[in-house]
Amino acid sequence: MAVVDAQFQLVTFQLGEELYGVDIMDVKEIVRVQDIRTIPNAPYYVEGIFNLRSEIIPIINLHKRFHLKKAHVDEGDEYLGGFIILNIEGNKLGIVIDRIARVVMIQQTDIQPPPQMISGIGAEYIHGVVRQEAGYLIVLDIRRLFDPKELQKLASL
Repeated sequence: MAVVDAQFQLVTFQLGEELYGVDIMDVKEIVRVQDIRTIPNAPYYVEGIFNLRSEIIPIINLHKRFHLKKAHVDEGDEYLGGFIILNIEGNKLGIVIDRIARVVMIQQTDIQPPPQMISGIGAEYIHGVVRQEAGYLIVLDIRRLFDPKELQKLASL
């Protein structure tokens, strides 16, 4: 995570019933739902690929990977869903999100260690948890979500 004066900027989003955040420095862009082409024999959590300005991006469904239910989206809010395009170790990939939230600034001192298990995502994928008025924000460590072998396999799709 990029640290500037012990503060982080996080892009936050809803996935299932929880609010997650990823370091803004790892986010290339956020795009609306696009046509995805399925890939035969891809891992179960890979939705497929899509073309983003002549660049082929694999799309990962964290709902499937971590056995999360999709969030209930109210009518009119479906346009808030889409993909967050991440840049991990030079590899671009997209993750499906239920709803984009906002960019927030948090203090390093506000991040608490993750509990052992939060809604199906193991603690090894979580950088920490930040308490908020309406619950908590789970800060994902995207470099741990995909090991180097997985990233290499996804890049070859």
